[in-house]
Amino acid sequence: MLAFDEDRMARAALYLAAACAVSVLISIAASQLLLALAFAALLLSGRPLRLPPIWLPLAVFLVGTLVALLASQDPAAGRPQVRKLFVFLMLPVVYSSLRELHHARALVLGWASAASASALLALAQFAMKFQTARRQGVGFYDAYIAERISGFMSHWMTFGGQMMLAGLFVAAFLLFSPWARGRLRRLTIAAGSLVAVSLLLNMTRSIWLASAAALLYLAWHWRPRLLLWAPAVLALFLLAAPDSLRMRLVSIYRPRAEVDSNLHRIVCWRTGLRMIEAHPLLGLGPELVRLRFYEYLPPDAPRPLPTGWYGHLHNVYLHYAAERGIPTAMALIWVLVQAFWDLARAARRAPPDAEARFLLHGAAACVLAVAIGGFFEVNLGDSEVLMLFLAVLAVGYLAREKLAQEGTRERIAA
Repeated sequence: MLAFDEDRMARAALYLAAACAVSVLISIAASQLLLALAFAALLLSGRPLRLPPIWLPLAVFLVGTLVALLASQDPAAGRPQVRKLFVFLMLPVVYSSLRELHHARALVLGWASAASASALLALAQFAMKFQTARRQGVGFYDAYIAERISGFMSHWMTFGGQMMLAGLFVAAFLLFSPWARGRLRRLTIAAGSLVAVSLLLNMTRSIWLASAAALLYLAWHWRPRLLLWAPAVLALFLLAAPDSLRMRLVSIYRPRAEVDSNLHRIVCWRTGLRMIEAHPLLGLGPELVRLRFYEYLPPDAPRPLPTGWYGHLHNVYLHYAAERGIPTAMALIWVLVQAFWDLARAARRAPPDAEARFLLHGAAACVLAVAIGGFFEVNLGDSEVLMLFLAVLAVGYLAREKLAQEGTRERIAA
């Protein structure tokens, strides 16, 4: 009877962990509740709580966060970051609960479904915002950039980060999975199309750049010659895209000062460098970048300050170095570099018909996208994006583990 109960708890942990990883695209509150339930079920199942090989740099990052908190001049201000440590359970819970590749495949298809639902809501939001701008007689671009589509999320940046991760896994499934055929392939193409359109209309430039780089990675490993068409695709976009999309892309190098946030980001980055220079080892302390930003503002910063949000540094590496010290920021870089190396290397070794291949390439593309996007936003500071990213790592490392086990069995059989 005890064994039966343990098996039942293991199945419950599997379903709860998968539901947690999918629901983060819809509701952070529901996802965190499911995470707690999945963790409890996993403990009751008697199965060991497993960690992927990325655990060491991640542990260094978490310990560095706690040390920075203890050394902070205002530890109480950093309590939100202590509570956020709970979401890191996503990695061991998903990695321990999902034990087979078909579990991971089902999770990816769940992401595609939830992301397409969020994208549909976002498209409806876009239509309403467009109509509102027309009724009010104001320029759509100027009105829209300050309040963009966000789907089920509360902010367009969070929405963009989630759609990027889900969309990259959908692309990897279509390009590399042996299961991407027939009706399932058509449904996945439909979901991917919705996600892609919502990402374009989200108009978040850091997401565009990160997604483009990750898609080039996937294309290189699928059909390398496709990369030769990238300049033509960009030129076609500039010629055929609606004015607002073209203006947003051009604003990467030619911004409109009061609408686009280029100058605002430069002010944030310069301020962050002054914080790091003053507190290189342990930083100011969690949450103190927001509270003490104006103390470190460069004397020659433009007055009034460019329009934008000054609650963080709009660069995840600078932000964590300023908040928690250079060693902790380096631990985050260690996480990203090791994860990409591990997953991309395993993907290159996977047989063309191996299901693990699409999971490995999808996870590696997501890591690459997050690493690039981090130069322009504190993307992993959003719990919704962080939880999804940790689930992505768990899926990628599960595929890596299964691929290694299959290779071991083949060598023994030979």
